[in-house]
Amino acid sequence: MSHGINLRAVPYDHPDAVKLNDQVQLEYQVRYDGEGDVTFLDPAMFARPSGLYLLAYDATGAPVASGGWRSQDANDEGYSDGDAELKRMYVIPEARGLGLARRILAELEADARAAGRVRMALETGDQQPEAIALYLSSGYTTSEKFGHYRFYDSSRCMTKSLAP
Repeated sequence: MSHGINLRAVPYDHPDAVKLNDQVQLEYQVRYDGEGDVTFLDPAMFARPSGLYLLAYDATGAPVASGGWRSQDANDEGYSDGDAELKRMYVIPEARGLGLARRILAELEADARAAGRVRMALETGDQQPEAIALYLSSGYTTSEKFGHYRFYDSSRCMTKSLAP
């Protein structure tokens, strides 16, 4: 399936992570006709044990997918204590359909669970039907909105219990 792909934990500001983040932002701009995701993200947010940032590399050593989680606790953006927030799930167009997003998602869930987080929370949008389908098929359910885009009509929020 995803033959020769290996997942590697990297800092959020690693050059390969920055490269993929630039690509995902361009895709958001096209899909949402405007700006990318302007949610403030600091590399420290993804540092263990309160987060993790993963890149998938293909057999040639090129980065082809990304995803991370960061700790959230109850705050005025609608999160709850014990939340792990999924961020920057992205697979380059050439590597889609190989199950990479599902593999990264499973790793991130396991890592957040091991770190004591109780719920995975994510925000996506109505112009990302593939993402919505992936999350629904992975056990996520739609939830109250939270995060930077909680007042946007196009925003879709989902959660999944990380209870073992």
